[in-house]
Amino acid sequence: MEHVLSPATLAELRRPRPYPAVSVLTPTHRREPYNAQDQVRLRNVVAEAKRQLEADPAVSRDRRTEVARHLDRALSEIDLAHTEDGLVIFAAPGEHQVWSLARSVPERVVLSDTFLTRNLVSAQTAGRPFWVLSLAADRVTLWNGGVDRVTEARVGGFPLTRRVENFDPERQQRIGDLPSAFREERTRQFLRETDTALSGVLRDHPRRLYVTGEPAALSLLDEVGSAAKGSVHVPHGGLAHGTPEAVWQAMRPVIEAEALRNTDAVSRALETARGRREFAAGVDELWQSARVGRVRLLAVEENYRVTVRDAGDHLILAESGDLDSREDIVDEIVEQCLETGADVRFVPDGALGEADGIAGVLRY
Repeated sequence: MEHVLSPATLAELRRPRPYPAVSVLTPTHRREPYNAQDQVRLRNVVAEAKRQLEADPAVSRDRRTEVARHLDRALSEIDLAHTEDGLVIFAAPGEHQVWSLARSVPERVVLSDTFLTRNLVSAQTAGRPFWVLSLAADRVTLWNGGVDRVTEARVGGFPLTRRVENFDPERQQRIGDLPSAFREERTRQFLRETDTALSGVLRDHPRRLYVTGEPAALSLLDEVGSAAKGSVHVPHGGLAHGTPEAVWQAMRPVIEAEALRNTDAVSRALETARGRREFAAGVDELWQSARVGRVRLLAVEENYRVTVRDAGDHLILAESGDLDSREDIVDEIVEQCLETGADVRFVPDGALGEADGIAGVLRY
């Protein structure tokens, strides 16, 4: 299953395809007893996708058979023991993909000439993805971080390793000589190679970067390269050889402090916008502003969801399952705002007060 949405991957997913490009979405659950229903629900929504293919006169028999085969292959690749909060299956002639999302999605099936990407975009933005680069004299590990965990990232050649002769970090630590390894020319070259590899990863997958290691390692990386300029240094050794849980526990206070600063900054920006009459709130007002590119900053509470129906010139509240209801309108607004260059921030539930889950600062 796919997890990392890079700009290049998003562009490829949005590429027009021969009809039908099928998008299948379903919410999932991480824990018992709620996840007991996921297997049945997933099979039912895939069956609904096949029913729609069968009923669509624009889909030839051969193409229907091929796309249905890809839906079955996608279904066989899903391990529900490791799902998050939502699943998205994309299937089209000659291809299929499965995406696991750390954000819930509405259950739906869409047949079009492009894949439905807004839920992926919103989930990634809400997840506040970041990289953690952990340095040691003999190993550099890259970690993929989100709101509540990190996992080792095996991209761009990472982890990088080298053999260090007579390298005994425990002995060096006992005698107070641990930084000495970072004065060797071979170590300098190793971190130059790290800088080159990191540059490639950040080019393809730009996101916030944290670098962990002994102070001497952090200084040397800045000295020999430029890819980590602007990163947040976390002076904590041993994580290049550590477990994901150890890395997360070291990073958690840093991430939580930054999230608090982010929420405070958003609150101040919204308050200033009120005084300047640049403030907007509510899904209807922000949907209209987003469509014309007026939103400069969008703030969304993490679990805010609302179902609406398009009444032409505005949105009205609707029940889930109503005819023409739109259950992922929040994700649609998020994607539209990102497309027009807005800064999108997710904040804790309740942080927006009377703004009812979603608010923004307008450009004009």
